[in-house]
Amino acid sequence: MSEGSAVNAVVFVIDDDASVRTSLKELLESVGLRVELFESADAFLTSRPPDVASCLVLDVRLPGRSGLEFQTELAKAGIPLPIIFVTGHGDIPMTVRAMKSGAVEFLTKPFRDQDLLEAVRAAIERDRARREEEKSIAALKTRFASLTAREKEVIGFVSSGTVNKQIAAEMGISEVTVKVHRRNIMQKMNARSLAELVRMADILGVHCASSQATKPSKAH
Repeated sequence: MSEGSAVNAVVFVIDDDASVRTSLKELLESVGLRVELFESADAFLTSRPPDVASCLVLDVRLPGRSGLEFQTELAKAGIPLPIIFVTGHGDIPMTVRAMKSGAVEFLTKPFRDQDLLEAVRAAIERDRARREEEKSIAALKTRFASLTAREKEVIGFVSSGTVNKQIAAEMGISEVTVKVHRRNIMQKMNARSLAELVRMADILGVHCASSQATKPSKAH
């Protein structure tokens, strides 16, 4: 992880053992990472974490809810925080459960410092990629919202592979008007090609309203 990446990231550590929290903080800060410590899951939930790429180093055995239970709780709450589990009492079923639920890594104490640092790097990069994707989709939704109702209808036809002539017939407009709509759509969506526009429509879940549009026209 580069120094710049580390500065713009934070690692949350939840462990009820103060000495463990301190040692993890020292290790992570030694590579330039920002670290925030919590003695329980509840303490974390009542905090206001910064809106930057981040991950969670979580002890499996915690007072109250366990780390695995907290993982499930975060998922249900729609908090996609990458998790690295650490435990002194791990077993295979526990590891399998954690990994199947999306954990980045499951480390059994004592673990190598490098193993934790590599897991944290992977987790932060995963979270950064997710955040970038969400920004991209949000920008795409904004551009789609700028389309007129007619243009939104046309993009639905285009995404289904419908040709201009058929779009014109379905919408009761001329082919010239369809071409104008398509040109405007390409410009407003910042699409460099038809294939890119179709991918955008797929990401947005835009589909053709007409059941006839997906049927190939007969050759004459």
